[in-house]
Amino acid sequence: MILGIGTDLANIDRIAGTLERFGDRFRNRVFTETEQRKAERRRDVAGTYAKRWAAKEACSKALGTGLRMGISWKDMSLTNLPTGQPVMHVTGWAKERLDAMTPPGHHAIIHVTLTDDHPWAQAFVVIEALPKQR
Repeated sequence: MILGIGTDLANIDRIAGTLERFGDRFRNRVFTETEQRKAERRRDVAGTYAKRWAAKEACSKALGTGLRMGISWKDMSLTNLPTGQPVMHVTGWAKERLDAMTPPGHHAIIHVTLTDDHPWAQAFVVIEALPKQR
């Protein structure tokens, strides 16, 4: 069953400007060390950050809260499988919210997809509950 959906569209040029203006203060407030390492070694640094920004916004919407009620930017983080597929991880209050919205006898899976076409980066998140295997 679908527990939540969220989408976000981020302007890559706006994120580039924010990175230029606030630098590490912005990076350290919003992105985990793993996310920063990935973005900084990419050719399109701002685009990589913009996609992750959009994914965090989309995830917070799928959780039904947006970025309020105690969810921190770093409570949501992205890594990639060796295939390149993005994987959303939640901790802290975001994990508590996910656990609370997951029905008994089920486990939640967060599906995320990212795309960009300069100057836009987009993310779409679907939270699905599947019955636990016995």
